[in-house]
Amino acid sequence: MTPPRASLDPDTDPESAAEPAAAPGPEPTSFAPGPTPPGPAFTRRQQTGSATARSLLLTVFGEYVLPQGRPVWTTALLPVLAGLDVEEKSARQALARMAADGWISSERVGRRVRWGLTDSGRELLEEGARRIYSFGRERDSWDGGWLVVLASVPESQRELRHRLRTGLTWSGFGSPAPGVWITPHAARAPEAAKVLAGLGLRAAASFRGPFAGVGEQRTMVEQAWHLGALAEEYERFVAEFEEAGPRTGDEILLAQVRLVHEWRRFPRVDPQLPSELLPPHWIGLRAAALFEDLHQRWHATAQACWTELSML
Repeated sequence: MTPPRASLDPDTDPESAAEPAAAPGPEPTSFAPGPTPPGPAFTRRQQTGSATARSLLLTVFGEYVLPQGRPVWTTALLPVLAGLDVEEKSARQALARMAADGWISSERVGRRVRWGLTDSGRELLEEGARRIYSFGRERDSWDGGWLVVLASVPESQRELRHRLRTGLTWSGFGSPAPGVWITPHAARAPEAAKVLAGLGLRAAASFRGPFAGVGEQRTMVEQAWHLGALAEEYERFVAEFEEAGPRTGDEILLAQVRLVHEWRRFPRVDPQLPSELLPPHWIGLRAAALFEDLHQRWHATAQACWTELSML
């Protein structure tokens, strides 16, 4: 079974798991970055706060293992995660959990173990990559219409409520009032239908039309998506990376992981509203341009460094 897209959320990936039973291979060589280059340092929150070992490992697999298409040794993964301030025990637990979830599989070669993506893991990361690397570049034109979905779940069914919110939020819907979900993107109706069908919510209903003029459209947008809080998250992202200046290959490889890891949550929380519904000088556009510029600038060096490391 393919894991749900909500698993891409770095804030919901648990780390508790039994450690792999396999005997450890040789101790990894040091991969800690050298002296910090000029510019703002990455914050502790960015490195270890919301960035769990498992979600960082998922980012590493998506950024390096997926595009290169070959398994990676444990002894290559551990020093990279160590450079991201993840302890070896947590790293091994994260590998065990990802394998238990069916995203990766292990192969023992002598005393060493290497890890490759399963079909479901590859599908998960390919879908995530499509969202992450294209996100924020362009805004679709808007005809002024809204897609409205009416779907409510009793308070007592908290797990079902959470799954509904996760699924519709990932599809770009916002909720200005309990049981009401809206999006200016009419083409996302099939996504909403898929979420509702998967949860067995047959009593839901939907319709489409323009804003009728009662109240303020901008107030409805703010209630549905809390753009002020989202802008603060974008500001933090820009502040973290705008002056980042990794120099060595190792530093660039790690910086690329941090960059992608921080960026990948925005497709989940930013509904990609048309420019007509955004505040003036929306910082999300600046953040998207920064992500694209840095990712392209660091890509070749980071991939070459990973290739060298994974061959050890």
